[in-house]
Amino acid sequence: MAHKNRASSQNEPSQRQRRVGEQLRHIIADTLRRGHFHNEMLLNRSGDITVTEVRTSPDLKHARAYVMSLGGENMEEILPALNDEAGVFQKDIGRQSGLKFTPRVKFVTDESFAEASKIETLLRGLHIPDDNDEEEEEEAS
Repeated sequence: MAHKNRASSQNEPSQRQRRVGEQLRHIIADTLRRGHFHNEMLLNRSGDITVTEVRTSPDLKHARAYVMSLGGENMEEILPALNDEAGVFQKDIGRQSGLKFTPRVKFVTDESFAEASKIETLLRGLHIPDDNDEEEEEEAS
């Protein structure tokens, strides 16, 4: 039987972590869609929130849910509200996931879209000469 190289796989989630993370993402998104919250702001804005990814700890007892609001606005208000309502999400996860332990969920802002936008802006600012530029330089000489 082949053994996994533990050194290279320590930071990578296992197949089970990925599968459970995806299951939790669906449950959290469904809970947001239904919108049964005590927080007034979440009641009005839950349709504008996207759960982009959920990562679980190796023991599946903790989950980090990456979220983004439509247009990336009001995250400084949305994030605390989501974390205050974590019990609502955990109750649904406990009912629907079939896991032995219900993971404790923490909501964090997904920065990947902002990072991608920064990279795209940097790339647009670069001037990469193409074949036409070389031909124009030769003709000018």
